[in-house]
Amino acid sequence: MRKNKIDIISLGCSKNLVDSEHLIRQFQANGYTVEHNPARVNGEIVVVNTCGFIRDAQEESINTILGLGKAKKQGKIKKLFVMGCLAERFMHDLMDEIPEVDKFYGKFNWKEMLADLGKSYHDDIASERCITTPGHYAYLKISEGCNRFCAFCAIPLITGRHKSVPIDDLLAEVRSLVAKGVKEFNVIAQDLSSYGLDLYGKMMLPELVDRMAQIEGVEWIRLHYAYPTQFPYDVLPVMARHSNVCKYLDIALQHISDKVLANMRRHIGKAETLELIGRIRREVPGIHLRTTLMVGFPGEGEAEFEELKQFVRDARFERMGAFAYSEEAGTYAARHYDDIIPQEVKDDRLQQIMDLQETISQEIQDGKVGQTLRVIVDREDEDYYVGRTQYDSPEVDPEVLISKDKPLTVGEFYNVTVTGAMPFELLATATD
Repeated sequence: MRKNKIDIISLGCSKNLVDSEHLIRQFQANGYTVEHNPARVNGEIVVVNTCGFIRDAQEESINTILGLGKAKKQGKIKKLFVMGCLAERFMHDLMDEIPEVDKFYGKFNWKEMLADLGKSYHDDIASERCITTPGHYAYLKISEGCNRFCAFCAIPLITGRHKSVPIDDLLAEVRSLVAKGVKEFNVIAQDLSSYGLDLYGKMMLPELVDRMAQIEGVEWIRLHYAYPTQFPYDVLPVMARHSNVCKYLDIALQHISDKVLANMRRHIGKAETLELIGRIRREVPGIHLRTTLMVGFPGEGEAEFEELKQFVRDARFERMGAFAYSEEAGTYAARHYDDIIPQEVKDDRLQQIMDLQETISQEIQDGKVGQTLRVIVDREDEDYYVGRTQYDSPEVDPEVLISKDKPLTVGEFYNVTVTGAMPFELLATATD
């Protein structure tokens, strides 16, 4: 156990990661040595930033806490703190069930942790954070919370109403990160589409992206988690106009059946969804769309599932993830629908959807063989340099395995020629 060392373990999404990065900076300002996601915990204090979105994530968080609680009993940890979404949602239950935790903090009150340790929160560095990603890319969280209240989703119960970060604050953060060597900005929020409505009375994502793109040193801007209803179409010409705005959009559609979408309370139907996809592709040629789909939601019969499968075949998303519905306490669906589709049926539908997507992904990847693409190198492995194109977000999208014919530098951009393709990886050689 190392005195004055804190280990922070971040679980869940990149939005959680940004919170951890702010906390790390505050700990450092108070004289602590901090390690993020250590291979082996050896700090006298451990902080777990939990995820509470879906059942699997909740179980991972609980299992992590239980394991650390055991380590504390064995004297390997002096203090154990838990924060984040799971703690926000189930704090009192967790306090009763896991007494080894010294204190639980929610999503927004983690500043109290410093006071509980006899330390100060430094307002003068409130906007600063310690980047835990490779130094050439970072996540930029532009808002917190969500006003959509989809039937299946617990996020509004955890995060509360949508709250945007002022544009000037975000631009100052971007400039600060550029000065530290960050070149790629992955813009994130629970709902990008609503950015600015609460502060400015209108959707301001187009203006934010436009102004970010004009900052010297910003090489790539990538947009994650747009909402299809009331989509800010004015962002499309901004994406098309700026070469440093990646031709990439993450927009979770969830389903295509009018019946299922209505049950989900998505406030959009099949016709509007198809028009949205078509307009995005027309206005931003070459764009790669990432979406997320859900199978097994109440009301999805065989006909609705077949409709979803045909949608996947027709839309040919360049990037797609899917998951099976699980009932979340407190949501509209949990209160109003019976979760009667057997788990084995859900699992089978999920496998069918992902098998379809793998075939589509292989075909799309095959089309890139022979092309010259610009990549950023994320790391060096034993046999390859590993990079990404503008169409690939860190952690979730395909990577480019670049041969070691020429020495490359991690964090730099190169042109590569694609020599081979797999569903979720490309093979390439550097051309410069």
